[in-house]
Amino acid sequence: MSRVFISGSSTGLGLMAGQLLVEQGHSVVLHARSASRAEDARRALPAAEAVVIGDLATVATAKEVAGQVNELGRFDAVIHNAAVGYREAHQVTADGLPHVFAVNTLAAYILTALIERPKRLVYLSSGMHQHADANLDDILWQRRRWNGSTAYAESKLHDVLLAFAAARLWPVVMSNALEPGWVATKMGGRGAPDDLTQAHKTQAWLAASEDAAARTSGGYFYHLRPLDPNPESRDIALQDQLLDICREISGVELASA
Repeated sequence: MSRVFISGSSTGLGLMAGQLLVEQGHSVVLHARSASRAEDARRALPAAEAVVIGDLATVATAKEVAGQVNELGRFDAVIHNAAVGYREAHQVTADGLPHVFAVNTLAAYILTALIERPKRLVYLSSGMHQHADANLDDILWQRRRWNGSTAYAESKLHDVLLAFAAARLWPVVMSNALEPGWVATKMGGRGAPDDLTQAHKTQAWLAASEDAAARTSGGYFYHLRPLDPNPESRDIALQDQLLDICREISGVELASA
């Protein structure tokens, strides 16, 4: 049995992955942005071990979430599922950061750095990352006119860069990324064309399966199968640059092996 923490799991794919893992006999800790969402999550998955509460939109609150997770003890796997979507208007957090970057990129970095290192890391990306540029020289959208779709796609590329950086820097950890498909969740919208019944399976598989194909690192997957990611994600210089940016903004160090 594995013990798995899933960020952003009060609803949608995170909750679905949690439900599947529980059905498979694993222990799951969920995460919700607020107390009301936490109650919804408990009702939806009463078998969950616990629900961690905290908004990931600021550096301080992301650190608090990581602290709550560590208080619960060590996990075998962490699924970085929390995200805001591609239809997001330009919003700035209390830290002065674009909300999409703060939740999708920076919070994933902070949780990776601060949660006691698990055996497996799983990062949810998106097919939209395939046609994005990392744009690390304007990651905070200070020079460009805001485009929510582009900002989301970039953040999902950042998540793959982070996954592959962790795989490279932490050889004993299996760190992978995936795309669940464009599915009809609250984020994806009602008209999304892909199969919702398949969208949560790969992250659960990468987090807990003993299949040889799942016990890998530095891979990118779609529906349980390897897929070539955006070539930028394999660029070590870009990986290190992203880590440097996130460290400078957050004040959090991602330790090497």
